[in-house]
Amino acid sequence: MLAELFAVMAPVLTGAGLGFLWVRLGHDFPVAFVTRLVFNIGTPALVLASLAGAEIDAGSFGRTMLATALVLTAMAGMAFLLARLLGKDWRVLLAPTMYPNTGNMGLPVVLYAFGSAGFAFGITVMVTVSLFQFTLGTLLASHGNPLKALAKTPVVYAILIALGLLLTDTDLPRWLANSVDLISGFTVPLMLITLGVSLASIHARNLGSGIGFSLLRIPVAAGVAWGIGTLLALPPMALAILVLQMSMPVAVFNYLFAQKAGREPQYVASLVFCSTLLSLVYLPILLAILM
Repeated sequence: MLAELFAVMAPVLTGAGLGFLWVRLGHDFPVAFVTRLVFNIGTPALVLASLAGAEIDAGSFGRTMLATALVLTAMAGMAFLLARLLGKDWRVLLAPTMYPNTGNMGLPVVLYAFGSAGFAFGITVMVTVSLFQFTLGTLLASHGNPLKALAKTPVVYAILIALGLLLTDTDLPRWLANSVDLISGFTVPLMLITLGVSLASIHARNLGSGIGFSLLRIPVAAGVAWGIGTLLALPPMALAILVLQMSMPVAVFNYLFAQKAGREPQYVASLVFCSTLLSLVYLPILLAILM
């Protein structure tokens, strides 16, 4: 079991470690460009490559999306309680409570823990979180139009195409499937390297608060995910992946949104930093249970 856990965590630590060391050695890394590349090109390609040929029926796909949306909604309510306990404005804690790092960290862990069969469920959870994050997050950060933001999100169109293929049991043309598969290949490695770069660039303070928040959020998120997934009768693998994904550390994007909105970005940075460090301790334990 220890060898299996190490095999899962080693690629994640290696990828993030490369990004961390790259910045610490004084090299430049275009975070904004890479983030746009991954989100606008790599992730849609990954969605199509993973879901179009996945052994996942439309019912399981829809229930997994619904379960993820319900968990996010429940965690939004939990943010108000955490804000009261920690003496913070609820708007500061809303995004960190709702949005775990299901992309940069979650997808690689799911891939190496559950293989290609589980990766489709990991993608399903990730894209649902992304839809919430980049619509509600944009609305709270800039008071913009969430529908306009949604219309400009390439992942949405990739999901619609993949869902159409699933419902009609249709395969992509071979030339397109090969092209999408090739392009999607850079997504996971760049996600991990960017995670390491972001952690190296974050100047975290309030480390005690960050650890306290993480110790409160992680078991609640896992319990809520398990409860909702069980009620919706998710397949066992989908249930395990939902619990795993929603237990990931706070997403780096929450720090970027906090900076944009001017809502205590240094405090949010500490939540990202501390929860990511703690994940190195609790993720192997959670994986040992779920695997």
